[in-house]
Amino acid sequence: MRRADRLFQIVQLLRARRLMTAAGLARELEVSTRTVYRDVEDLIVSGVPIEGEAGVGYQLQKGFELRPMTFTVDELHALVLGARLVQAWADPDLGVAVRGAMSKIETILPEPLRAAMLGTALFGPPHRTRAGGPDHLRRLRHAIGEERWVWLEYVDANGARTERTVIPLGLYFWGKQWLLAAYCWARHDYRSFRVDRIARADEVAPEPERLAALPATVSLEAYIRAMEERSRQECGETSHGAELALEPSSPDEPTALR
Repeated sequence: MRRADRLFQIVQLLRARRLMTAAGLARELEVSTRTVYRDVEDLIVSGVPIEGEAGVGYQLQKGFELRPMTFTVDELHALVLGARLVQAWADPDLGVAVRGAMSKIETILPEPLRAAMLGTALFGPPHRTRAGGPDHLRRLRHAIGEERWVWLEYVDANGARTERTVIPLGLYFWGKQWLLAAYCWARHDYRSFRVDRIARADEVAPEPERLAALPATVSLEAYIRAMEERSRQECGETSHGAELALEPSSPDEPTALR
């Protein structure tokens, strides 16, 4: 559990019960009591009125409430549509997370807005299952967040298989498939890879010699700039920006796909 989520859960637990010990909070959150002590202290410093002390128990001052969330109907429709797209096309972990988030929102909405949210008649395209896709998405997403390198077995449009070690930088969804934006060591340049053509993806430790040769500017921003320049060279355009650089040139073959 991320620290921000843990702090929120501590407040929610204290709202639901009159008094909780650090040991009780630790059991609920599956962390150490020392972590609870530190988290409670941080919450107090940030202005949350928690009373009590270590060894006795903690409680919220009466009348304390989290700042309420308010939404317009259009905002709720946008959230529901986004959640449905995530459930259909992202990896299962994000599907579970977005369902949990929407359930939390539903519980704090007044009845008219709750009805508007549940009655949203906006839907995304149905999910088309691809072998290994969700597992690869989950693995690549975590690798990006943890700044890890990945070894790929990749199958191109002609069926040829290659092995690549890449630094994953971002994931883009094009309505039919996901693309991985990455720095490719085989090409010593930025490349895009269709996730549905990845036969295997495994995290690997950075190699010392490659770390020493790594350009200092490798980043998602640098990838976008490289795609912009490549798109201008291929299309003869000079002012369309990053959206053009990432726009598919056909439904199946994105610009600069290698």
